[in-house]
Amino acid sequence: MDKFIVNIIHRPEMVPEYAEKITGQGKGEDISRKSLLTESLDIFKTQQECAHKNGLKTTIQMTYASLFNDEAVSLAKEHHEKYGDEIALTLLGLPCKEFREKYKTKDFCIWMFSMEDKKSIVDDVFGKFRDIFGFYPESTGSYYMDADLINYIKEKYPSVKCAVATCWEEGPKAYHTCNNSWYTLMDGGPWAPWIPSKANTHAPAANEAEDSGIVAIPHLSRDLLACYDGNGSNFGTHPQNVLRGMIYDSKTWDYPYLYNLIDQYRALAKYNNGYAYNMMFVGPGWMNKMGRWEAPYELLLKSYEDGCAYYGKLKKEGVLVDMTMSEFADHYRKKKTYTEPECALWRDILYGSDKQLFWYCDPFMRACVNMDQGGAIVDLRPYVAKLEWPVGIGTKHVQDASYPFLIQEKYRAGYFTHYAGEGTVRSAKFSHNGEEVDLCLCRTKAHFSEENGVRTLTLDPVDIEFADVTITVQTLVSFKEGDSSIKITRKIVNSTDPDVRIDVNEYMVACYGTTEYPEDMTPITLSVTGSAGNKSEIPYEYKCREAAENGAKEVRAVIPPINTEVSLTCDNKDAEGYIREGYAFSPMFTLGYTTSLKCGEEVTTWLRLEKEN
Repeated sequence: MDKFIVNIIHRPEMVPEYAEKITGQGKGEDISRKSLLTESLDIFKTQQECAHKNGLKTTIQMTYASLFNDEAVSLAKEHHEKYGDEIALTLLGLPCKEFREKYKTKDFCIWMFSMEDKKSIVDDVFGKFRDIFGFYPESTGSYYMDADLINYIKEKYPSVKCAVATCWEEGPKAYHTCNNSWYTLMDGGPWAPWIPSKANTHAPAANEAEDSGIVAIPHLSRDLLACYDGNGSNFGTHPQNVLRGMIYDSKTWDYPYLYNLIDQYRALAKYNNGYAYNMMFVGPGWMNKMGRWEAPYELLLKSYEDGCAYYGKLKKEGVLVDMTMSEFADHYRKKKTYTEPECALWRDILYGSDKQLFWYCDPFMRACVNMDQGGAIVDLRPYVAKLEWPVGIGTKHVQDASYPFLIQEKYRAGYFTHYAGEGTVRSAKFSHNGEEVDLCLCRTKAHFSEENGVRTLTLDPVDIEFADVTITVQTLVSFKEGDSSIKITRKIVNSTDPDVRIDVNEYMVACYGTTEYPEDMTPITLSVTGSAGNKSEIPYEYKCREAAENGAKEVRAVIPPINTEVSLTCDNKDAEGYIREGYAFSPMFTLGYTTSLKCGEEVTTWLRLEKEN
């Protein structure tokens, strides 16, 4: 097994987010206030000391504001020479007196500017960096970097090989828990390093032609269960996230959750050919002398010291290697192939439940399988479309950089809906003599295996009880490397009446979007193709229409707004394939197959994603 890799990233952010209001309480706004700049630099020095005394090197991401500060520049040069720290450049930390005077704006998220301004700002910041250090950086970053921005940077500044490029699940859930004020909507990307495609940052490149030329890393390593269910800003290996989530003992100031979270990232090596990665990226604003959230400065400092000490301990034990961002980019390209997926069988380490999710990400899709819902697919993003999605002023998406979903249980209800209609989910229903049970109601556990490029989840069998018979069903979910399909096999492994046949409905309820709010479904066309090649089509008009074919070759939905086609096929040649249109109160569509099984029999279906045209 490879050593666990960590990136420790610091930025001398002279005007940290939030901090001006805190240090300047009772005064008018002044982002050049000396007390603000001095405190920010002091905190940066403290962070660097925390890392270095534990034998860890860092990536120093210089901000635009810090390039005007002689002490910050001098520190970066000194620490590069003494500790091997990388001097990099971030597109966070733009606000400063010089920036506001030039651009006449309080905007600070690089991806939200117009493309013209993005180019101008990048040229300003990179030019200033070169003037000071005599070279261009090898790594950069922001909360999010859109594809057009990355492509411009790589073309103009080819030395850049690594970038912080998205913040996992920073979408509507985070927006709501920030009092509807944090317009950083970038949901739907990878949670671990990847090579972004030239078309869309979230979607990994499938080959050299799609390769943007950089290795991307996430802004923070999140808890892949707690963050998915709730606000990600409370659940990350950023120690102050753990404090913001109040996941610590208020008397002893201990936080075992932080170490458990780091260890769960270490454990991902079991699912990724020995490779595991983690990062810690904390700006100075989080360690303000006035305190943050409900935590005093002393606790903020202790949590960061303890976090660095834990990584230092793992390094001394020989199980961890600390890399700079550019070092990691070189390592990643040697270690990973384009089509090799990222897998995470993730369990609850916070709430005491037995809940388990499986995350899968490759150039064709991102999918989440929920074992608490019988192995249902509860999140599905069609990366195969490589959807071009310009972001910023002057585009259709000024703030919303999220990659659209087909299935998303948090924004489109999933199985458990409040009233009429259906939510998005891929599951199966078993019925007998008028009784029906959905596997979403059957909790189970999964076991991961890999063979010949196929990653398989083998779920523990579940019992389904009807009035006169009880059956035991086992599910296998498989992902084949280099393929854009999900294979699902259901088998009745036991029955109290071996001869009784049970009806099975393999279904997918889906839509498209990036938020909770419905999109226009009328561009969608549903179709079912019969065994003789005959096809029935339903152009979506919210009319509750259905069509079905015995022995259907496939059922399909074409979704032009996101350049995606999704289909189901079935290995049972006698199964009936059906399509179902939704209605205005439940603006979804359904693809499915129905068949029947008795004890010892199984049915396999494939969910396939394709780029439209």
